[in-house]
Amino acid sequence: MGLNIDEQKAVERFKTDVVEPSMTKLVILDFYADWCGPCKALAPMLEKVAAEYADKGVVLKKVDVDKEKFIASQFQVQSIPTVYAMFQGQPVADLTNARSESQLKQTLDQILAQVPIQAGDAGDPQAQAAEQAEQFVAMGEEILAGGDAARAAGIFAQVTEMAPDNAPAHAGLIRALIQAEQVEEAKKVLEAARANPAIAADPAIETAASALDLAGSKVDDSELVGLREKASANPQDMDARLAYAEAAFAAGERDASAAELLAMVEADREWNEGAARTKLVEIFSAVGLEDPWVVETRRKLSRLLFG
Repeated sequence: MGLNIDEQKAVERFKTDVVEPSMTKLVILDFYADWCGPCKALAPMLEKVAAEYADKGVVLKKVDVDKEKFIASQFQVQSIPTVYAMFQGQPVADLTNARSESQLKQTLDQILAQVPIQAGDAGDPQAQAAEQAEQFVAMGEEILAGGDAARAAGIFAQVTEMAPDNAPAHAGLIRALIQAEQVEEAKKVLEAARANPAIAADPAIETAASALDLAGSKVDDSELVGLREKASANPQDMDARLAYAEAAFAAGERDASAAELLAMVEADREWNEGAARTKLVEIFSAVGLEDPWVVETRRKLSRLLFG
């Protein structure tokens, strides 16, 4: 009652992501921010303990206080990291001071002894394993979108070990390795994924392959400068501009790459059968259609194409 539309949406997201799982599970709720050093230091420990306690009915959920300011305000979060244990929609313990693995495990053991948690062995083990893998893939994607490619790669790699037939985990690992500039390792992961009949034809694998193809355009800094200068010196040379855009994306300068491609679309959207637009779509697919940067850049492209 009395909430505006954005606040209502925030509440619905929180209900879906946290409250509903907490009806049968114990949710470790981590309030964090990408710029928070202590949050980044604490996160691997929370992830490790949550994974170890998954079969006891424990799941980890994260709330970015910058993106979910209304939810953080409802919990009266004054500093981060702030960590709660949630059960049946209510906080049952403040875990913020449990900064070591042993402290957190001791507190979780105490809580689990007092609340009727649906433990991991209460249902179908395969379904539970799939659910756990899905949770960690989602976490890996969130971390990758936040720019911590190395940590995301570690999470995806753990999932591929637990669930070798999980295509999104393999695809996420490939994209994370690319962002971490470990292209050769990414190629090995792609090769292994394509050798697995269970996931070889999955669209997620092909998306990751596209990302790897784009990464193959990487050049050294001096070559990138040369391509940029050549493109800017003659805006009519669309081939030079496309070469620069591809190299800029491969070098991690995706804003510069997108700006160049959008400018090309604006100048002549039909050039080379719409090559600039096609390249943008390839980049969107490689990065991930739900990535905030992709969503914003797609809006810019739509405005150019449709006014």
